[in-house]
Amino acid sequence: MSTSPIAGTATDFDRLVVPCEVPIEIAGGQTAALQVADQLHRGVQIVGRFERSGLAGFKVAAAGRRLRVTVTLAVDAKSVPGWHEEETDTAEAAKGLPRLIQVRSQGRLRQCVLLKAGSRIKRSVVVFDLLPEEMPDDGLICIEALDIMEGRGVSGALREAVAGSVMEDGVAGLRIDSVTFAVSPAEGQAIAAARQTWNGAGSEDSSLISCGGLTGRRDRESRSLRSGLLVVNPTPPGVFGSGGTLTVRLDSRAEATSGRRVRALIRKARPGGSGWTFRAGAPTVQQVLSVQDGDLAPLIQSTSGNITELELPAPMNAPVLVLVTAKQGVVPTLLSTTWTP
Repeated sequence: MSTSPIAGTATDFDRLVVPCEVPIEIAGGQTAALQVADQLHRGVQIVGRFERSGLAGFKVAAAGRRLRVTVTLAVDAKSVPGWHEEETDTAEAAKGLPRLIQVRSQGRLRQCVLLKAGSRIKRSVVVFDLLPEEMPDDGLICIEALDIMEGRGVSGALREAVAGSVMEDGVAGLRIDSVTFAVSPAEGQAIAAARQTWNGAGSEDSSLISCGGLTGRRDRESRSLRSGLLVVNPTPPGVFGSGGTLTVRLDSRAEATSGRRVRALIRKARPGGSGWTFRAGAPTVQQVLSVQDGDLAPLIQSTSGNITELELPAPMNAPVLVLVTAKQGVVPTLLSTTWTP
């Protein structure tokens, strides 16, 4: 909210802005708390839509507390380069490659999201904590969205690995639907150290995994990895386990559009029985890359039937990209993620 003009030679542009109090959810671009909009067109029912890589800056009263920031990002049929120009054909959005986007705050990479546009809105959630020492005196919290090919601190090996597989200018048309600021539950509160398992959709909804975005209640429990990519993000305490091991379970399933004939080719008779069972073969993890550090040391990967299990340390110090392949005619899927302390 704005207060009275500054005394002296003030103009209508010289107004003191009171930082917003936490907790607060900002779901529109007209709020006074949104003080900076770089390459961001302010919205009414959403915070705004990016023209290209840029940032949004919010004035927040942190009062020396650790803050938890939750950002909801989305793409839709309008999410294409040049969307703000009237002659742009937004019908091409559904045909594009997935976007791989860095989300930074206060100059540091926090998480990455992989978003695939289509006929329906796809959303991803980003969750991170800001420590008191990261908050400037003026209370301005900046949230940046950068294409994976832009900015410093991204591994050249990772950029080479995804070249041609992800959309160029991936932030074009990206929406910020909402931003929530709250006191982090990790501040002054013990985090339970119990084993946790989330299904594919739950893993993505938590921000731990990003593999294309969620469309809502109709999403299945498993998550399709048609792009052959998934991101494993570092998460703040209480979102998922810290320390210990993450086990990512992957499966293979028949192409939904391949028809009865192709599905029959990847089914074989169960030995000693008259029924049928999937023998599509387990997906293969081809490469694991840290967004910041590039190739990681060989990690533990095991298979059983159609299932592949990949073990990662928890948490990683930066987002990690996993490249997955499967046999022709089948699609790799994310079944679940388990944290073991």
